[in-house]
Amino acid sequence: MKANETGPGRPPEDRRQVKARRTREALAEAAVELVLERGLGNVTVEAIAERADVTRRTFSRYFTGKEDAALDFTRADGARINAALRARPEGEPPLLAYRGAVADWLADREGPGGQHRPATRELYAVLDKEPALFAAYERIRVDAQDESVRIIADRLGTDPSRDLRPGVVVGAAAGVLTAALRTWARGKDKDAEDLAALVARAYDALIKEAGAARAAMASDITTRE
Repeated sequence: MKANETGPGRPPEDRRQVKARRTREALAEAAVELVLERGLGNVTVEAIAERADVTRRTFSRYFTGKEDAALDFTRADGARINAALRARPEGEPPLLAYRGAVADWLADREGPGGQHRPATRELYAVLDKEPALFAAYERIRVDAQDESVRIIADRLGTDPSRDLRPGVVVGAAAGVLTAALRTWARGKDKDAEDLAALVARAYDALIKEAGAARAAMASDITTRE
């Protein structure tokens, strides 16, 4: 999307917002490039700022560290999924709502997610090799899931501190997405459409296993009776 253009539900940006967004994106892109080129341990905040052509002070306005900058796309993707989750039809079962939100995120070409950007797949593949990067990724993921729990709880009209359902749904649905992303990162085919198909298969597998478990439990109860 070009500056000052808007997609569905996206208000126009003023010049200051456009400049800030572009600066943040330049820093995040520089961080990803350097981490992949040199390895996380050989990258400094100063090097990221230099490649993005900004000062060290400017870097600190946007990010707390190099891991935070390199993983900025994951934070943005979590926000997009949660925005899509809020927009899902009322009355849709929570698990299907989350699955639908993920599908909406994958299909969004107005504000493309990380899976459509060059080097994203390679960075996911690096997570297992860089403990500090993985820890930062987990923090971002947990924050996004906490927001998802609140959204699901609002849809159900319940209190997530007392009702397990929102947490269970998000834990399962987000876990499926994480598993699909990591499988995608380890694969060979680099088409983003393949990720969408993989995610769909992963959710189908979850629903199938849940159905099988429910049938087995019902059979066991019947046998006991």
